[in-house]
Amino acid sequence: MRLSRDVRPPALLLPVVLTHTLLALLLLPAPSDAWRPWPHLKPNASDTLGDSKKYEGSSEFVKLKYHMGPVLTANITVHTIWYGAWPKAHKKVIREFISSMSATDVKRPSVAGWWRTVQMYTDQTGENISRAVRLGEEKNDRFYSHGKSLTRLSVQSVIKSAVTARTKPLPINPKSGLYLVLTSADVYVQDFCNNVCGFHYFTFPSIVGYTLPYAWVGNSAKLCPGVCAYPFAVPDYIPGLKPLRAPNGDAGVDGMVSVIGHEVAELATNPLANAWYAGQDPSFPVEIADLCEGIYGTGGGGSYTGQMLEDGDGATYNMKGIRRKFLVQWVWNHVVSYCTGPNALDQ
Repeated sequence: MRLSRDVRPPALLLPVVLTHTLLALLLLPAPSDAWRPWPHLKPNASDTLGDSKKYEGSSEFVKLKYHMGPVLTANITVHTIWYGAWPKAHKKVIREFISSMSATDVKRPSVAGWWRTVQMYTDQTGENISRAVRLGEEKNDRFYSHGKSLTRLSVQSVIKSAVTARTKPLPINPKSGLYLVLTSADVYVQDFCNNVCGFHYFTFPSIVGYTLPYAWVGNSAKLCPGVCAYPFAVPDYIPGLKPLRAPNGDAGVDGMVSVIGHEVAELATNPLANAWYAGQDPSFPVEIADLCEGIYGTGGGGSYTGQMLEDGDGATYNMKGIRRKFLVQWVWNHVVSYCTGPNALDQ
């Protein structure tokens, strides 16, 4: 997922021993990148599919299609790799968000209600994406085994280290496992903050040994909160714009939650880059969360986030988890052909 089609991964310089990996990269689509809303964009600007990924509900320009690839219909298990130094409190926020996707006893508007839109997507047999999303095994890489500056390929190496570890390796589950690499605030990943706050793809057997759907999301608190934690932080070039209060008290982590939702929704509907997406170029797919980037409530579009909710402490949110509240962007509903969320005023 990208802010513009001009964002490309830099050329990869690999030794001869990785020639086959390089060939695979040249033949396969690029990973999808998650970007964040830019508040300086004009509201209600005329956007087309080739120029932008912001839509306000009109289906005129959106041609989301199913390309016959698999989606995650089996019960989804999220295996998390905590890369770097992670406070326990931050882990709890993210764990609860993931667990809330399948929670059935939460009052509306709920995270589970948001996930129900993702569930509506099907494979070629008509089977829906799984309702069940649960936390799986976790791996802590607190000693930065691959350094504090990662390339896109070295993110896959982090996954390899986790699934091949001598002690308590992560289980290998290509059909229903989803591998989530979360980097702490002191780690830089290739293209991070350059309009990219996360991406998803699948691992290369030449690196990891298996084809596994995975996503990376970074904590932007130190590097670029105004880019990746908006609206809980604002860019320096916009004087006078006040950030909103984060529902869980941390702009970096609360910003990550929405990007994690973005990536998990797109991994479920397009895990191998050949299922649900819009556009003619599979190397730069426009996916179900791209179409609604920056929209958190009714009326959202352009630079307006839409109508959101505010709790008694003044924090902004749009859906409830098991115990916490979250602000998560909406996703595209292909049945009605517009962005939807559990806090929509017409639901």
